[in-house]
Amino acid sequence: MARVAGVSLATVDRVLNERPGVRSVTIKKVRAAIDQLGYVRDTAAANLARQKTYRFVFVLPDWKGQFLASLEQGIAEIIMNAPQNRTEVRTIRVPNHDHTQLVATLGDLDPAEVDGLAIMAKETPLVRDAIADLRKRGIPVVSLVSDQPNSDRDHFVGIDNIAAGRTAGTLLGRFTGGKQGKVVVVITNKQSRDMIERRHGFDQVVGEEFPHLEPLPSVEGQEDPAHTERVTLRALQQNPDAIGVYSVGASVQGVARAIAAAKLAHRPVLIDHELTENSARLLQNGVIDAVITQNTGHLARSALRVLRAKCDNTPVIKSQENIRIEIVIRENLPSMN
Repeated sequence: MARVAGVSLATVDRVLNERPGVRSVTIKKVRAAIDQLGYVRDTAAANLARQKTYRFVFVLPDWKGQFLASLEQGIAEIIMNAPQNRTEVRTIRVPNHDHTQLVATLGDLDPAEVDGLAIMAKETPLVRDAIADLRKRGIPVVSLVSDQPNSDRDHFVGIDNIAAGRTAGTLLGRFTGGKQGKVVVVITNKQSRDMIERRHGFDQVVGEEFPHLEPLPSVEGQEDPAHTERVTLRALQQNPDAIGVYSVGASVQGVARAIAAAKLAHRPVLIDHELTENSARLLQNGVIDAVITQNTGHLARSALRVLRAKCDNTPVIKSQENIRIEIVIRENLPSMN
């Protein structure tokens, strides 16, 4: 490459590693030689030679649900195998409703100590500004599970939540077998984008294909199983003819207890999101009809790979980072051990 470009090996090294002190005309010569020779840089080897260590941070909401516990387990598996990949990973939990603390936490991240951030949080103006500030300071940002599409984030790692909502609507419409009736919809909160998108997709497909169903206004569980039970029970008592319940992301234990306490004449079809120990047990017992889920280990590994790619200025492999929407029913329920 040095011979084709007509420069020294040291100059090629400086250009490849984006070091200062090289004239723009020389950089163009080296890049032309790269294109001519079809050179593909071995980033892993280069990082090993430079003793490069990636330092990544996952910022997650301070929930106590099993989905986040499963996601943290996926991150823990990364940490266990990280040393051999020259990667340091740490997790920070931030109260979900305390946007001020979240922004302060993001503002405290030092580019000298952090090479990339994966964040699961509500999209708010404060969070968008904080992400923009991180990017300006040279820290790549990946939104995780719930997207931040109006922010300056680099990439989203998670399922297509509109498609997930449409999947839920299709399942519930088919499982109810053409019966006419109301559907109680229980969400975590009305501010999380994943909740908004799932509800939007659900309403889309029900309106298009199952107009005999009447989805009711969403009730909020607010990350609290007891509160979820109360609001779901109230909705079922006010609508005893409901033939379906869509648990968009609230505590499914609270939803299940409410269904039992309502003592309806006919058990409503129940569609849930995220396979956990609780939802697996309820699925096995016939309380839940289907669970729409995503692999938390894949989420964690994908976020790590995307952040590495952003640090190395290499392409993200879209097919590898495509988080699939999975449908689990009792007959294909995997072991949770």
